[in-house]
Amino acid sequence: MFWRCARRGRSALPARPSTVADSRQTAPGRFGTFGGVFTPCTLTILGVIMFLRYGQVVGNAGVLTAIGILAASKAITTLTAFSLSAIATNTRVRGGGAYFMISRTLGAEYGGSIGVVFFLAQAVSVAMYLVGFTEACVATFPSLAGHAVWVASAMNALVFACVYVGAGWTIKVQYGILAVLVAALVSFAVGAAASFDPAVFDANLHAAYSPGQSPFTMFALFFPAATGIMAGANMSGDLRDPARAIPRGTLGAIAFTGTIYLGLALLLGGVAPRAELLANTMLVRDGARWPVLVTAGIFAATLSSAIGSMMGAPRILQALARDGIFRGLAPFAVGSGAASEPRRAVVATFVIAQLGILAGDLDLIAPIITMFFMVTYGYLNLATFREAYTKNPSYRPTFRFMHWSVALAGTAACGGVMLLMAPRWALVSVAAMGVLHWSISRRGVRGSFADLHGGASFERARKELMRLEDEREHAKNWRPVILAFSGGAGARVRLAAFGDWLCAGRGLLTLAQVITGDVEDLVERRQAQERVLRAFIREQGFAAFPAVVVSSDRHSGFEALVQCHGLGALRPNTVLAGWSSDPDHAEEFLDSLRTAARLGQNLLLLSTADGENPKRIPDGPIDVWWRGKQNGALMLILAHLLRQNEGWRGHELRLLRVVASESAQEDTAQHLRELTELARIRATCQVVVDADPVSAIHRVSEDASVTFLGVQLPGEDEDAQAFLARTDDLLSGLGTVCLVWSTGAALLEA
Repeated sequence: MFWRCARRGRSALPARPSTVADSRQTAPGRFGTFGGVFTPCTLTILGVIMFLRYGQVVGNAGVLTAIGILAASKAITTLTAFSLSAIATNTRVRGGGAYFMISRTLGAEYGGSIGVVFFLAQAVSVAMYLVGFTEACVATFPSLAGHAVWVASAMNALVFACVYVGAGWTIKVQYGILAVLVAALVSFAVGAAASFDPAVFDANLHAAYSPGQSPFTMFALFFPAATGIMAGANMSGDLRDPARAIPRGTLGAIAFTGTIYLGLALLLGGVAPRAELLANTMLVRDGARWPVLVTAGIFAATLSSAIGSMMGAPRILQALARDGIFRGLAPFAVGSGAASEPRRAVVATFVIAQLGILAGDLDLIAPIITMFFMVTYGYLNLATFREAYTKNPSYRPTFRFMHWSVALAGTAACGGVMLLMAPRWALVSVAAMGVLHWSISRRGVRGSFADLHGGASFERARKELMRLEDEREHAKNWRPVILAFSGGAGARVRLAAFGDWLCAGRGLLTLAQVITGDVEDLVERRQAQERVLRAFIREQGFAAFPAVVVSSDRHSGFEALVQCHGLGALRPNTVLAGWSSDPDHAEEFLDSLRTAARLGQNLLLLSTADGENPKRIPDGPIDVWWRGKQNGALMLILAHLLRQNEGWRGHELRLLRVVASESAQEDTAQHLRELTELARIRATCQVVVDADPVSAIHRVSEDASVTFLGVQLPGEDEDAQAFLARTDDLLSGLGTVCLVWSTGAALLEA
């Protein structure tokens, strides 16, 4: 308890703990680096684009530019793989791959929005691979030309059935597919080497774009071939050691497939003239030594890529559902069997893939997927950049080949390429992400996991505090930093509310409580009271901080808080306390006020009428009684700040002064008007003629909502009780009164 303030007589939606992704996971320890990461990544990268569209890229862009497109694509995916590796070795990665990493780093808003986009990207990828499979089927078996949609739908059902059974069986099948794929590439390399024509190669060396094509359209067509780097991360919940497997497997797959694509670009440039490169989508098969192996490879690659995406997408959706960010996704959180297979999410992926198949155009689907993946990669790089740049102590990745500048370069590259490829769709993608982010933020969703916001806020605050510490203090920058002795939670609601109004979103408020007693005996009570006070601040909607101190007596506790509370330049400059006329504590009360004044604090003493609603804003004007600049400047500034609150804006601000004779009335009124002009504060100036100032104040301000009065602290030799009695007479008959003693630091002309 400190001095008495009165004289005389929509909630955030928590993540569902029962369905949090961290608490319910697939059975760990099933797959290693080669089977769980390298193989899925390689098979997804060496897919439909390589066999059916890489010749078109080389034909339009030429060998040199095609290699440049390959290099740009691999640069982006390598930068992203570095970011992926850094986060994977810094966080215990659970199911959900990139979604899990982004959400645990950037928070629920970013994670939720990217989770939706990444799931859709993976689901639509299934359609892309199956459309490519069907295109190869029709080229091999022309009789199927009129049944392409049915073929793709049948294969979609087959892929769905394979994945529905479980990931373990599917991973084993992919070893055989990898072997077939390698055999197909060897077959093409042998055939292309035998028919390689240096003259054709020279003719295809430089670009010659078809109408409507450009390096950026070719990049958009090719880039999905490089997006398989997340295939291993998507299986993170099924890996024995994700922190080891994801970096090694992903970077190994990028290097291996980059070498293959480089060799293919060189071989394709020398085996067929430009016209055939553009027209013949089955050129890789036709130029092979054993075409049947390439046909098998095309079928194997497209199916394996479809299977990989069909495995990855449901795990993203399941992790997203388990975090409870979107309540409508709750049914997809359920897992089946001991391995918690996401079978409901598999069904959803199958449906989305089928809708993509009905679109049926590989050239239409590929750029859409490129945009989806670009957004995902950009966010992943951004997450890593923020982790590293904010110097978060918890950011301790075991993957050492990473610097924040690398992640920043990856973020910029993704954003830049999106704008260069399709500015309109890039802006649409960013807008869609913004809508998702806003939707999650508006609902107040907060996951049950930590994110980077706390660390980023700390780093920003640290830098700004250091900068503020170096700034020279100037009256122009004066803001109220109020230490309000409000006592325990709920004990001084009016005083706490008044402090919050005075700060008006422009200052800082601390609600302080002094507990008297022995520190060692009251440690737990102090901690409990601080928690209660923090809860009170949150419930009342105050923008304030709690401060509780244990001291042997109230004066010592008051003195300790005034001296030590705050940090650097953000130390209190104003003490707010309730007015007390208790004669038994008069000396202690005044000693504390004098101490605060000697320590350079402005003093605000609040007096309220008995029975007044603590948070109700009363009717009537805001009165400031001017008696000189010493206290008057601060009173006028505080009255102005009070009126910045929405509930106080309609109140008239009156600047008042008492004069003894009418002869001084006009000059005084002019002086008051000049003061308001100097202060740039809108106020009504009024001069009251009365020989008794106290009588004038009572008569004019009896109906005021708040009355600001200057006060002069008595000297050490003055009678404390006489001062309290004299001031109490001044306060009688008035409503809310704020007595002000100023250090003079607040200036009207600033």
